[in-house]
This record gives sequence, C-alpha cells and structure tokens, in this order.
Amino acid sequence: MKQLESKVAIITGGAGSIGKTTAKLFLEEGAKVLLVDINEEVLKEIVAEIGNKNLEYCVADVSKAVDVERYVNKAVSLFGKIDVFFNNAGIEGVVKPLIDYPEDVFDKVISINVKGIWLGNKYVLPKMNEGGSIIMTSSVAGLLGFANLGAYVTSKHAVVGIMRTTALEAAPLKIRVNSVHPSPVNNRMMRSIEEGASAGHGEDVKKQFEASIPLKRYAEPIEIAALVLFLASDNSKFITGTTQVIDGGMCAQ
Repeated sequence: MKQLESKVAIITGGAGSIGKTTAKLFLEEGAKVLLVDINEEVLKEIVAEIGNKNLEYCVADVSKAVDVERYVNKAVSLFGKIDVFFNNAGIEGVVKPLIDYPEDVFDKVISINVKGIWLGNKYVLPKMNEGGSIIMTSSVAGLLGFANLGAYVTSKHAVVGIMRTTALEAAPLKIRVNSVHPSPVNNRMMRSIEEGASAGHGEDVKKQFEASIPLKRYAEPIEIAALVLFLASDNSKFITGTTQVIDGGMCAQ
C-alpha cells in the first residue's frame, strides 16, 4: 500500500525545489496535493510538467491571513479534508553583516518565514483531520548561528518555537508537528546565498560550505522530500515536537 494513500496534503513554497520534489513524491505515494506559492507562472509550469489529476495549485502570499485562509479553504473544497501540511515557504533575504542589514529586508524575511509559518498552522489546524501531520521547514540555521545571515537565522530559530508550541496544542487531536532542518541544499536558494557571500565567486563559496559538512556535499531536494514523506506518513505516528536534522553531520561538530 502506498504511504499516503487517500491522504490530502497542502505544500507551501510549492514553486521551489523542495516543494516541487515533495509534491511529486507525495503524489507517487497516493496523496492528493494542493501546491501553494506566490509565483503563479511557476506553479502552472509544475502542474503541467507533473500532469497528475490529483495535483492542484493556489496562488497565495503566506504572510497575508486572507490568502492563507483561502488556500486552506480551497484544499477542503477540492479534496474534502486536510491530512498533511508541509509548511515550507521561506526566503533567504540578503547576505550582510548585522550592522549593515537592511531593515526592510529583515521585515520581509520575518513576515514570510515566521508570520507565514505561524499563520499556516493557525488556519490549517482547525481544519486538519485527527491523526494528521504538520511538517515545518526550518534549517540548520534554526539550530546554529551563521554570520551575515541574521534575518534568516533569526527566522529559522523562530520556526522551532512555533513548532514546539503547536505540537503541544495539537497533541489532544493526535496531530503530530515536527520541523525539518536541512544543511545547504543544492538549489536556487543556495545559489543566491553563495553569490551574495562573494559576488562572482559563488562556486568557491559552495566549496567552502561543502568542506564544512562532514559528508562533504550539499543535500539534494529528494533527500529532504524523503524525510518529509516519513513525517507525513503513519510510519512516524509517535513522533511529534521534534527537530529532524538532515545535515550530513554539520550539527554534530
């Protein structure tokens, strides 16, 4: 039997590599999926590329309560219920020292990465089936400090607080809530951070990051998706309130 047979999942940050890859995996495992992102053009391309009748999309700004409520209601309207919520949307901001960090960029990172996560849980939880699963994307930056990524690090630490609070409040409904903490992932976000760290020398920055990881490479989106699938499935039905690290050994140092 497929791991998510007859389950309904919402995935935010659906236009990014982790969201898209997780959607594909969920669909292969029998789920119906609503993909959420602010970028409608990319969402349309992904839906067309995947070509699965159980995949729909919704355009939303996750930092706006009215948009969050709309994607939650759309999932229920389309599929009748919510079993899995991959609360994944996030942005990286810029790479600058704390004293030079632009306040408007800080505000945007916090709005999407913290308020967006909080709003997602707030509106999904009342509509989620008993026994459901919420998975929230944090980062190794939610457990460690990284110079020049102050807004991102702050936001990803905040995700842990939201996760633990939601896990306690959702426990009476047998709803599990966990966060995932990837090391650098081989995707667009890391290309942006690498280039932001040293313009024109992104490949050198990548090599430095890889050298800091005991397994000497970045994670691939499918590896993150596989962990999210485990947390979404009944295979993890006694796991809640945890920080699931997938980092090639970074946090062990």
